[in-house]
Amino acid sequence: MAVNKFIKYSLFIFNFLFWLCGCGILAISIYLKVTNNGNKILNVTIPGVDLLIAIGAVIMVLGFLGCCGAVRESRCMLLLFFIGLLLIFILLLAAGILGAVAQAQVDSWINGQLKNLVPLSNQPSDVQNDLGTLQQEGQCCGLTGGPQDWGNQVPSSCKCTNTSAPCTTMSGNSVYSTPCVTYVSNIMKKNMKIVAGIGFAIGVVMLIGMSFAMTLYCQIGRKGGVTTS
Repeated sequence: MAVNKFIKYSLFIFNFLFWLCGCGILAISIYLKVTNNGNKILNVTIPGVDLLIAIGAVIMVLGFLGCCGAVRESRCMLLLFFIGLLLIFILLLAAGILGAVAQAQVDSWINGQLKNLVPLSNQPSDVQNDLGTLQQEGQCCGLTGGPQDWGNQVPSSCKCTNTSAPCTTMSGNSVYSTPCVTYVSNIMKKNMKIVAGIGFAIGVVMLIGMSFAMTLYCQIGRKGGVTTS
């Protein structure tokens, strides 16, 4: 029994597109990582980006493996490709379920992470500099308790330069009264939506790829059986 050429080349094209998806995921995740500008505050509260980088790299490897398996009609490569897709699909499914269940706890989790940095005046200079950048961008001050998180040493990055934003007077200076936990939470939720959308698209593509791979795997096996009989 001959191998169905349509299945064979469809799988090759699929895996090439799958490889491109891996490149895209890797590029997007690196972009999300770079847009944090190495900010230690955001790196603490947005761990999912590192996971996306790893997933993108693995998908690129699997896409290459699937392309070679389809062209060479290698059952070993196709089986490895199928198992790899299945494992990633299960992990994505588990992560999606956990993410949906824990959605309501996002704000409390972020608060817990940021409270570990208070009092801010005791943090190293690099952390204080990162927080200063965050305060200017988000027009906020402090992390969870507002300007009080700094004690009596409120930095100039808290200075209220936007009169339309909520401000308060502290030590004779007008500073932002909104804590930065709100700004950080919004960034994390935005990134989580991007991650969830990418994950859903990957899951659909993986189901199609597993179907093609197993079909071609079985056809190659039947072809070998006919040849040896």
